[in-house]
Amino acid sequence: MGRVRCRQTEGGRRVNFFWFPIEYLPVIIVTMLVAFTVHEFAHAWTAWKFGDDTAYREGRVTLNPIAHLDWIGMLFLLIGGFGWAKPVPVRRSRFKNPRLMSILVSVAGPISNLLLAFLMLFVLDLLSALKVIHTISEQMIIFMQYWVTINLTLLLFNLIPIPPLDGYRVLEEFLPIRTRIKIQEMAQWTTFLFLLIIFIPPLRSVTIGPVLSLSTPIVHGMVRVLDVLFGAAGGSIFG
Repeated sequence: MGRVRCRQTEGGRRVNFFWFPIEYLPVIIVTMLVAFTVHEFAHAWTAWKFGDDTAYREGRVTLNPIAHLDWIGMLFLLIGGFGWAKPVPVRRSRFKNPRLMSILVSVAGPISNLLLAFLMLFVLDLLSALKVIHTISEQMIIFMQYWVTINLTLLLFNLIPIPPLDGYRVLEEFLPIRTRIKIQEMAQWTTFLFLLIIFIPPLRSVTIGPVLSLSTPIVHGMVRVLDVLFGAAGGSIFG
């Protein structure tokens, strides 16, 4: 997701405080609340269904945003374009098939964001097919666009194989135990390096940037799938 700026005036000089335009903050906050909540709920629900009730007992198998959100992480996301939610506690030892089920629990969150993005594209194509897309307000179109963009960003970001992201949790299942231990011992340095990559634009542009840019071909792929359903009658605003 490209950086967009919020503008405020201070003594005639424009000052950037947010990663997003201030006029769109309500839309963005709502979208982020839903995206983060569904993401963490997917982790918790999947772990619970596989036999680990740790998250369930902590009240995480819920769609109540308060149960999942880390408000400092949310603030960082609004200001710097990078944030986090409360991690879902998982005890892989409670799974019948620890490796397979741990992987499925890890990917459940990103997949939920992919489904949310696809659902919105489906709604957009349906509105186009029904010839009522022109009746939708500009604000609602912007909301739909941010919904797709933020959910795909969350999908791709979490698949990066760096601790503590979901992508690393998947990779971890294939690493030798000694390697896992070494990575855990270097956890604080890994986190520091990760923050440098996030907040230093040149590093971000050559590392995470190319990964996040994959959202464009993903959107195009989903639009082609929807074209099969709606044909020429559809046509997403992302197409």
